[in-house]
Parts: sequence; C-alpha cells; structure tokens
Amino acid sequence: MEARAVARYVRIAPRKARQVMDLIKGKRAADAMAILRFTPKKGARLISKVLKSAMANAEHNFEMNKDDLYVSEAKVDEGPTMKRWRPRMRGIPVRILKRTSHITVVLKEKEG
Repeated sequence: MEARAVARYVRIAPRKARQVMDLIKGKRAADAMAILRFTPKKGARLISKVLKSAMANAEHNFEMNKDDLYVSEAKVDEGPTMKRWRPRMRGIPVRILKRTSHITVVLKEKEG
C-alpha cells in the first residue's frame, strides 16, 4: 500500500527543488521532516508541505502507522514555464523564464 501527495504548478525551478528532494529520498518520514525543517532553502518549505500531506493521507485514508512510513519515491517534474519580458539596453525586450514544478512524494509502510 502506498500513500501519495502531489503539488502541481509550484513556483520554484525544478533544479532548485531537486537539490532539496535528494536529501529525503529513502529516508523515514519523521527523519525527512526533521531534515527539511533545518534546511535553509525555499524548496524545503514547499516539499515539507507535500510530505506532511502524504503522511496525513497515509494515516487517515489507508490507516497506515505513521512510525513505519518511509519515502519510497520523491520526484520533481517540470511544469509549464511562464514567459515574461523585461526591457534591457535601448528598450530591447529580453525574455525571463519563470519555471514551475510538479512535486510528488510517495510513502510506503515498512514491512516487519
């Protein structure tokens, strides 16, 4: 049995969110929350919300024991990119890319 939570169209670049996501892959859910609490990055705050939601889904929807949960899958996919323009030298517009991410966290219960 697995519990998942997905946050879509989050306004953070996928490359920056993946740096934080790599810290919690394969860890116990409680340890992952502790790691994210003390990681000074914007992605840590966003990923901890998704992890907390996955833990709540596991506990309430699937009656899993929250002490036995571990992060079996954690990924950050690229969402749509918003394109904006900024005038630069001589008023020539330069494109600014505002990237978005889809954050997915899957929790499983440890056997035994």
